[in-house]
Amino acid sequence: MTVQTATLPNGFRIVTEDMPGLQSVSLGIWVTAGGRHERPEQNGIAHFLEHMAFKGTKTRSALRIAEEIEDAGGYINAYTSREVTAYYARMLAPDAGLALNVIADILRNPVFDPAEIETERHVILQEIGQAHDTPDDVVFDWLQEKAYPGQAIGRTILGEQERVRAFQRDDLARFVDEHYGPDQLILSAAGSVDHDAIVAQATALFGDMTPRQASAADAARFAGGESRRVKDLEQAHWALAFEGPGYRDPSFYSAQIYSLALGGGMSSRLFQEIREKRGLCYTIFAQSGAYADTGMTTIYAGTSGEEVGDLAHITIDEMKRAAEDMSQVEIDRARAQMKAGLLMGLESSSSRAERMARMIQIWGRVPPIEDTVAKIDAVTLDDVRRFAEAQAVKAPAAMALYGPVAGAPALSELEARRVA
Repeated sequence: MTVQTATLPNGFRIVTEDMPGLQSVSLGIWVTAGGRHERPEQNGIAHFLEHMAFKGTKTRSALRIAEEIEDAGGYINAYTSREVTAYYARMLAPDAGLALNVIADILRNPVFDPAEIETERHVILQEIGQAHDTPDDVVFDWLQEKAYPGQAIGRTILGEQERVRAFQRDDLARFVDEHYGPDQLILSAAGSVDHDAIVAQATALFGDMTPRQASAADAARFAGGESRRVKDLEQAHWALAFEGPGYRDPSFYSAQIYSLALGGGMSSRLFQEIREKRGLCYTIFAQSGAYADTGMTTIYAGTSGEEVGDLAHITIDEMKRAAEDMSQVEIDRARAQMKAGLLMGLESSSSRAERMARMIQIWGRVPPIEDTVAKIDAVTLDDVRRFAEAQAVKAPAAMALYGPVAGAPALSELEARRVA
C-alpha cells in the first residue's frame, strides 16, 4: 500500500492510498472548519450547512444527487465535528469519478433554496429535540460547555434552537465564503485508487478556485465548572472531564493509554471496581479526546440518584490510586488495545481515507503506520503514572450531571477529595 500526495497551485490538497485486492473506493472532501470556527451568532451553522449539502445544486436536484449515487450502488454522507466537516462517499472503483464529481458539485454549486432551508431547519430542530431527550448524549454537550465556557469549542455542534431558527441563505453562503477556500479542502481517497486520475479530476473540478485568507480558531482555554440539571429520570447521568493534551502534544499517547487502562474496557479499573465488584452502574467508561490545542480525559457513568455520590467518590479514589500503582501489565494491555484498534480499523478503506485526511490536517503529511505504532510502544509505565498523577491531582476539571442528582456531590467536594 502506497500513500501518494499532491497539492494544486491554489493550495488544494490531495492524498490517496491504493489498497490492492479491493473493488471499491472510499473518498471525500474534509473541510478544515467545524463548530469551533463559528462566531457566536453562527453557532450551529457548520452543521446546518452539512445538512444542506444534499438539498440540491445548480445542476442536480436533491433527488438526482441521491439517485446518481444509489443507482451505482454507492453510499454518500457527511458529518460535522468541532474541527472538520466531511463530505464522503463509497463506490465501486469504476464509479469513483462520479462520486468525486457529485461531491464537488455539492461544495461548489449549492443553491440553498429557501424552501429546502425551511425543510431542513425543521429536521435540525427535531434533531436538537432528540438530543435533549437523550440524557447520555446531551450531558456531554453540557460538560463541553463547562470545560470551555464562552468559547466556540465549548458550544454545541448542533447549535441552540433560537440560532437555528434564525439562519438564512446569506448566513450559509457567508460561512462557505469564509471557510471553504481551496487551501481548506483535503481530498482523501483509499481503496482501488488511481492517484493520477484522482489528481487530474481534482484539478479540473477545484483547480480554478481562488485561495482566501482563512480566520484561525481562537485558542482554547479549559476553565472547568459544574452543570447540574435535576430531572425525574430513571438514572443519574454523571460526566467528569479533566484537561488533557492536544493531538500534537508529546503526552498524547500517554493520555490515550491511561484512559484505556482506567476505563476503556471490561478489564479496566473503573469497570472492574465500580461495576463488577460493587454493582453501582451498568455503564461506565473513560476516554481521551484531543483537538489541535487542547484535549479532555472524560469519564461517564449512569447510575441511580442514591448511588451517584459513592460512584463519584470511588472514581476519584481510583484515579489517585492509578497514579501510585498502575502496573506494567495494565499498560501493556491498554497498549495492545490501542494498537489493535488502530490496525484493525485500517482494514477499512473508509477508515484509511479519514485517517489520511486528519493526518494531512494535523501534520501536513501522512506518517507511516509504523511510526504511530512506535510512538505507542515508546510510552513507558513512568510516563503513564506521571500523567495519571497530573490528572488525579492537578488538571482542571469540569462536571455535568443530569437526572435525580440533587443530592450528588458538588465538584468542589470532589476537588477536595483529589488533593486530600
